[in-house]
Amino acid sequence: MKKFCKRIGIIVLLLFIFVYLNNTSLWLKPEGRPLLLAHRGLAQTFPMEGITAETNTAARIYEPEHPYLENTIASMEAAFTAGADIVELDIHPTTDGHFVVFHDWILDYRTDGSGPVREHSLAELKKLDIGYGYTADNGKTYPFRGKGTGLMPTLAEVLERFPQESLLIHIKSNDLKEGELLAEFLRAYPRERLANLTVYGGDEPIAALQKRLPQLRVMSRATMKKALLSYLAVGWTGYVPKAMRQTQLHLPLRYARFLWGWPHRFLQRMEKADTRVIIVAGDGTFSEGFDTVESLKQLPEYFTGGIWTNRIDRIAPVFQGDSAP
Repeated sequence: MKKFCKRIGIIVLLLFIFVYLNNTSLWLKPEGRPLLLAHRGLAQTFPMEGITAETNTAARIYEPEHPYLENTIASMEAAFTAGADIVELDIHPTTDGHFVVFHDWILDYRTDGSGPVREHSLAELKKLDIGYGYTADNGKTYPFRGKGTGLMPTLAEVLERFPQESLLIHIKSNDLKEGELLAEFLRAYPRERLANLTVYGGDEPIAALQKRLPQLRVMSRATMKKALLSYLAVGWTGYVPKAMRQTQLHLPLRYARFLWGWPHRFLQRMEKADTRVIIVAGDGTFSEGFDTVESLKQLPEYFTGGIWTNRIDRIAPVFQGDSAP
């Protein structure tokens, strides 16, 4: 019995050593810089404390430090110029078969219009002033009022203006038909263009999109859950399951550190699996980003994954001069 217990102890010890050596990043020092993802382009930011899904964030912006409004062609140009590798944008269908780029579900907060975006035609949306509702002083002044008329772009306009850049497209609904509609729209683009696009959103539209365009990189809560659970089960061996391959992961830093091989060995595995890893701040609920130089200190040393930021103008200069990932 003692010999049996001793053998079991040795086996357990050897297994522990294997798991440790197979997942430690202790001796790894990867080269390159992080991938920088600019949320909504270069946008006006606001305090994150106390916000909910119903908060009018346009009515609580900080004093403007730049002239750009989120999800506009100009804001995307500014983000790429500042050093963004990827720009995130939000889309809604119109009543006449187009997709427009706009963050909020309703028009009431940021524009001089009202009602859900998807209940309007493209012509109606093009007439709106998308800078109408922004204020940094509780409504005493509106610094962008009158400056945003006609600036709500279509997805087609964005793709035409940025034919080669990487974009992260956010479907704001959980409507299956919206995924089907987007698949038909994107089908007209060549494979090379689709390779630089990623789409995320509700489970239903993403499933429909993935079925029709399997070569497209997609992400939803369902794909994330399946990928992470399968990796937690077998990742200690170094094996990357199918659900974890050729996808995208948005991971709050506080949870990412529990993944097998975190950080550098994990990122190496994901790179080989053609999976993009984007780290977000907070708990991931309200698109919190690494928006100050100080906040970057939370990241692991030599981090080469993706960083979600709402202030690409502040973050990109930290990595300028570093080699690309």
